[in-house]
Amino acid sequence: MSLKKRAVSGVIIAGSLVMMCATADAADTVMGEKVMQTAETDAKLATDGTAGVVVLLNQVKTDALSSLDEAEISVEQTQTNLVASAEDSKMRDDEAAEAVVLETVPEDAAEETFEVQSITDETANETTIETAEDTETTETAADNTVEDVWENRLMADVDEFLYVRASGDADAEIVGKLYKGAVAEVVEESDGWTHIKSGNVEGYVNDDYCVTGENAYDYAVQNVETEAEIQTDGLRVRSEADENSKILTAVSSGTTFKVDTDAETTDEWVAVKYGDGTAYVSAEYVSTDLALGEAVTIEEEKAALAKKAAEEAKSAQVQGTETVQKSSVAASVDEVTLLAALIQCEAGRESYEGKLAVGAVVMNRVRSGSYPGSISGVINAPSQFPPATNGKVAAVIANGPSASCVEAAQAAIDGATNVGGATHFRAASSGQAGVVIGNHVFW
Repeated sequence: MSLKKRAVSGVIIAGSLVMMCATADAADTVMGEKVMQTAETDAKLATDGTAGVVVLLNQVKTDALSSLDEAEISVEQTQTNLVASAEDSKMRDDEAAEAVVLETVPEDAAEETFEVQSITDETANETTIETAEDTETTETAADNTVEDVWENRLMADVDEFLYVRASGDADAEIVGKLYKGAVAEVVEESDGWTHIKSGNVEGYVNDDYCVTGENAYDYAVQNVETEAEIQTDGLRVRSEADENSKILTAVSSGTTFKVDTDAETTDEWVAVKYGDGTAYVSAEYVSTDLALGEAVTIEEEKAALAKKAAEEAKSAQVQGTETVQKSSVAASVDEVTLLAALIQCEAGRESYEGKLAVGAVVMNRVRSGSYPGSISGVINAPSQFPPATNGKVAAVIANGPSASCVEAAQAAIDGATNVGGATHFRAASSGQAGVVIGNHVFW
């Protein structure tokens, strides 16, 4: 407390000396202002304590110099007198007070505030820049993700499938099929052939029918359907992209739909294929991705086709007509291939039922006695099956018919029919009466 009092006394003495020098030539108004300021100083010292000593000392010094300028007194001389007086009177006490204050109080509070504000502004600017950079980084990361994921991926650019062979040779054993929409991982690239893995298949594919990397991704986007997987139980499927629209059904987690990319929607809704139309599910509870397939081995394909054929033959019923079993007809491998090739030409894009129906028509003719008694004779009869006379059947035989067409042909030869005794078919759009299966009507 004694140190504080001595510091206050020093300030008062210094201020008084300044005021005496200034009074010599200053106006009465100036002197009055300084006296009031001195009084304010005393009051402020009483409340601000030691910390205020330094601030007020600086203020007194500044005000005194300003007054001397106004009174045209030599600043230099006044400063000399002020310093000398201060040193002569209370030099040791002032030094001690200043030492205490310098250790505990910033030299200039205003400067400190400015520095803090500057730092805050700089931080804000840096944050803005960093945010922009982060956004750029996120976009780049997304691009990089696609590039990285697809760097070693391959897809078959074909209408149906690409053979996977045991080695990089066109005559090598066929070990599997890479269907359109299936993706494979590149193991090694060589001259004209690429070593791949996909599913349980490992082998070689001809580069002439493949796309890789980002080109494979672009191909997938253009040719592969997008699949939506439900992520919660009880999600409502609605007729419109509106929470107040009709509820068509509710589905459980794990349910998948094909995304209807042609439908107009918003970020809040995903349009999906539902029955013969379009429905909508909340995007919040759905994840979407390309519905990529895998290659299949020859054994896997045969087993799958056999299972499918058995199930469909067991349950098939089209407009009240069931698949029934008639007597089997003996046929060579070439005849099976011939019938399968015709089926592929006439109903290659139809369901299995549509393929079986075409085969059944041929076999009904063979059995009827009104047509040639052989598969070859029926198919190659004049003006009966255009694909057989225009070279399309021969082209399919050269490349090998699809497995599903071979399966349907063999079933028809064995006596299966889903069109009764029908011996004719044409486009369903013709208006012909009969059993309609897919795009054809049979009678």
